Amino acid sequence: MPFANCRSNFPAVVLPVAASSSSSRGTVQCSVSLFGHSAAASAVRCSFRRPQYIPNRIPDPKYVRIFDTTLRDGEQSPGATMTTKEKLDVARMLARLGVDIIEAGFPASSEADFEAVKLIAGEVGNVDGDHVPVICGLARCNKRDIDRSWEAVKFAKKPRIHTFIATSEIHMKFKLKMTPEQVIEKAKTMVAYARSLGCNDVEFSPEDAGR
Repeated sequence: MPFANCRSNFPAVVLPVAASSSSSRGTVQCSVSLFGHSAAASAVRCSFRRPQYIPNRIPDPKYVRIFDTTLRDGEQSPGATMTTKEKLDVARMLARLGVDIIEAGFPASSEADFEAVKLIAGEVGNVDGDHVPVICGLARCNKRDIDRSWEAVKFAKKPRIHTFIATSEIHMKFKLKMTPEQVIEKAKTMVAYARSLGCNDVEFSPEDAGR
């Protein structure tokens, strides 16, 4: 999560934190564990003001939004597959840590993933508290995927559809069998389609673009 004006007696290192927010002053109180010992007595105090969430724009240029894809891309790691309950537990912890955007899964990939994303959107995406994360569902650039993603995330307070299409030369030529112009048109059409469903927060990614 983003930190500013952090003060600590420890060297400047990145540590896992447990955080609780305070809306009256816009601060976060962080406690850390260093080498297995509680450091609560010398807790790091990190003060920042989270700007209002506006899709596609960050009002404060110094603020860094955290997009976490543990529940989607991370789950593809060997041995990292999670049950629906485990996904919900992780999503709750990510929300407590102050993560801005949680990519909860790929709803079109399976009925189980659809139900997990829908559950996270309904529960974690509607938490009572100072911070409600954006709940995001991944979708390929086709109507079926986008419809499925929207059905899963639409009950969150801040739903997002993340759609993608391959853009590297080798993928366009051999996987999609499409020209660059066709890929661009497809991307534009599907982003517009996602918006037409009522989703005001649509993210687009060019898959394999760096190749």
